[in-house]
Amino acid sequence: MKSHNTLIRFACRAALVSAVLIPPMIAHAKTALASGARVTMTKARAIALKAHPGKIMAEELEREGGGSGLRYSFDLKQGKQWREVGVDAVTGRVLENAAEGANPKD
Repeated sequence: MKSHNTLIRFACRAALVSAVLIPPMIAHAKTALASGARVTMTKARAIALKAHPGKIMAEELEREGGGSGLRYSFDLKQGKQWREVGVDAVTGRVLENAAEGANPKD
């Protein structure tokens, strides 16, 4: 019973440490990516919606091949149709405008 309680305490501490340390690490990584972008998220949204009107369901700034290597990726939905639109975060050029299945992946 004592080892069971020790294991539970260890798991709780590990979860607490993860909850405290990981979000700032993620925020730092996002800030580092954003510092390389010349196009703002707001401008990239407008570019994506001009390329394919719809509702933005998900968005992210990521490193990915093509263009400058830094892009905003948007999952858009219009009716039952899903599209992924990628906008170069440095030039603002549309890099991708492709149909996706009913359950787009991240």
